Amino acid sequence: MKLTLQNFSTLVEGMAAAVQGAAASLLDLTVGSVLRAILEANASVALWLQWLIVQVLATTRLATSTGADCDSFGADFGFTRLPAVAASGQVTFSRFTPSVAALVPVGTQVSAVGNGQGFVVVADAGNAAYSAANNGYQLAAGIASVTATVAALVPGSAGNVQPDAISVVNSAIAGVDVVSNALALTGGMDAESDAAFRARFGNYLASLSRATAQAIGSAIAAIQQGLSFVITENINQAGATQMGHFVVTVDDGTGNPPASLLATVQQAVNAVRPVGSSFAVQGPVVVPANVALTLVTANSAVHAAAIARVAAALENYIAALPVGATLSYTRLAQLAYDASGAVTNISTLLLNGGAVDLVPPLFGAVRAGTVTVA
Repeated sequence: MKLTLQNFSTLVEGMAAAVQGAAASLLDLTVGSVLRAILEANASVALWLQWLIVQVLATTRLATSTGADCDSFGADFGFTRLPAVAASGQVTFSRFTPSVAALVPVGTQVSAVGNGQGFVVVADAGNAAYSAANNGYQLAAGIASVTATVAALVPGSAGNVQPDAISVVNSAIAGVDVVSNALALTGGMDAESDAAFRARFGNYLASLSRATAQAIGSAIAAIQQGLSFVITENINQAGATQMGHFVVTVDDGTGNPPASLLATVQQAVNAVRPVGSSFAVQGPVVVPANVALTLVTANSAVHAAAIARVAAALENYIAALPVGATLSYTRLAQLAYDASGAVTNISTLLLNGGAVDLVPPLFGAVRAGTVTVA
């Protein structure tokens, strides 16, 4: 049922007509009269009550709720909003005189110039310079720099900063002078929007008590933001037909999802899979996209700035491609033009040495290999 709203003038007019219709003689409803003042006071109260009704209706339906009201609506069904994700990446700590050993401890904070975004050094066992015993990244005597992994202090897209944006070490480190980031920090995502929350809630309800591909997809999508996946039925990981078996290929944008994420997906799928079926969860077969692109920029433009913007745009687009998606050759040119208004032409554009689309194989995902922009 649609609620018909009235404004102040309409309410006063309706009250005046009702009062006059019930009276045996003509009433004084001129501006300033006592009866007119009473009717206007009642109209003000009615307007306030109408606003309260609208607020109640808006907050008791998910379709019209926003923010915390969406969260409280979903909480009644055990459904929660996906949280924000912190950006991460690599920074390089350097020094002018590498005469003695130094250590960049985990927990060291650095900042970006301009927007003041803060980042903290985190442990990275895959980095050869990281020492678990010393809880930091080691700089041996004679070594001028070391690369460390950092994560944004505040989760969200604001932590995605451009190359060379980080240059401030918040607290002094003995034997270390400067910090910089040669590559952009990426991966930061804001908390799930209201629109995405509503859409996922509908899929969640539709998947309840159903052992279907939609139910499996809903379970995977509820794990974290930024996941892409493909469910391939009646086939095994070798690509051979196997009835009753399905393969879930999932990626977080890196091409190499961590074992912890795959284990979480395994648990989520197992909770909703069809009885009597078997399945496997795996990361994608990565197809590297090697892009070579030469720009022509306006004479008044800073060519290096255009290169940085175009390279970042290409890398971000390729990282966001879903599992199984084709990388279009012509899309790369469009991304270059859109990234910087200084680009007037593209003299060279090669994708894996050719000029054709890059199509991933079964269970495959296209991810950035070497992106060279000149």
